Amino acid sequence: MLDQIWQTVNEYPTLKDFLIMMGLVLLSAVTFLVTKRYVLRFMKYLMRQTKLKWDDVLFEKGVFDGLPQLIPALVLYQGMEFLPVFEEPVQRIISVWVVLIFLSSLTRLLNGGLEIYNTYPISRKKPIKSYVQIVLIFLYISVAVIVVSMLIGQSPLIFLSGLGAVAAILLLMFQDTILGFVASIQINTNDLIRVGDWLEIPEFNADGDVIEVALHTVKIQNWDRTISVIPTHKLINNSFKNWRGMQEAGGRRIKRSILIDQTSVTFCTEAMIEKFSKIQVLKEYIERKQAEIAAYNEEHGVDPSVVVNGRRMTNLGTFRAYLSAYLRQHPGIHQQLTFLVRQLQPTTAGIPIEIYVFANDTVWANYEGIQADIFDHVLAVIPEFGLRVSQVPTGHDLATLMTKQGQGAVDSEAIDVIDDMQMSTIR
Repeated sequence: MLDQIWQTVNEYPTLKDFLIMMGLVLLSAVTFLVTKRYVLRFMKYLMRQTKLKWDDVLFEKGVFDGLPQLIPALVLYQGMEFLPVFEEPVQRIISVWVVLIFLSSLTRLLNGGLEIYNTYPISRKKPIKSYVQIVLIFLYISVAVIVVSMLIGQSPLIFLSGLGAVAAILLLMFQDTILGFVASIQINTNDLIRVGDWLEIPEFNADGDVIEVALHTVKIQNWDRTISVIPTHKLINNSFKNWRGMQEAGGRRIKRSILIDQTSVTFCTEAMIEKFSKIQVLKEYIERKQAEIAAYNEEHGVDPSVVVNGRRMTNLGTFRAYLSAYLRQHPGIHQQLTFLVRQLQPTTAGIPIEIYVFANDTVWANYEGIQADIFDHVLAVIPEFGLRVSQVPTGHDLATLMTKQGQGAVDSEAIDVIDDMQMSTIR
């Protein structure tokens, strides 16, 4: 019976080729279903039994999804020997199919490897996404050359030799890629940017944390939660500020001045010195300073009856000493970094007393809280030293002045002085 069927089939070559083709397709479908339903599931089960996380990531990225397609392709490739008429063209197509399967698997493998690498702390210091993208571009170009050479039946070398004439066009096409690759090498070699760094780039109005460093772009999430996308090579051509040093040092700078009314600066009286000596953080300073001044004046035979003779304490100098002592005891100030309380060049607005210290908390909200607490206290304590904060007269000041004028406590010249001050401020 079988012999008769086979003999009949041999008498009709077209029917024979059709049956062989159907058998190959059926065998390929069976191998595809078996591989996908059983082999892949078994591999996934084995990988889940391990304690390693990278194999789970590779499975989630679909690195092994090409396996069910690869085996049927090999079955069809080998089966084409029974169909000499279709063998060469079909095998070419299957070869291209296999190459594309390998390309897809390699792409997923590289992406999976990148995701695994990003789970390690070193990925923040040395991002490799740009290098992975370069490898992928090289793979795509290589596969394109191989596929074309397979379809036309020529060696890839012959195909590549014809690309010399269009090299300039290719350079223009991949100009951004080349610039981005060179910039990525410079960034990683010099450790200029890491994921998580706070960058400030005025040219691009970007100010926030780096969330991605890729081949072509660097993504920055600004403080208003918007995303700035900056070409990688632009970071080499333009200046930017990286706040990583501040974060690694563990201290964020506080640099702010308070303007003191120059007319409120005076020599300390005995009553003032007695009052200041009751301030706990100033007690030691007052005793030491008084002894130092007394020794100096005695050594130089200073006549104390004239206030300008010799050395004397001032309320402004004592106030600066208080600020230093207060900040030395403040729990929010980093004591190992730069610590200055200094007097700057006087201006028409007053005498700037600048506090130049570092908070020991670099978190933005905490830092602002520490800074605000310090200056709240400073502004409140200034009158205790007989000093006044200098500021442009406000509506409240003018209302008080007018009330006093109505009571006859202020003359017209004082009113003219206030008007002149306001006009100069407006100008």
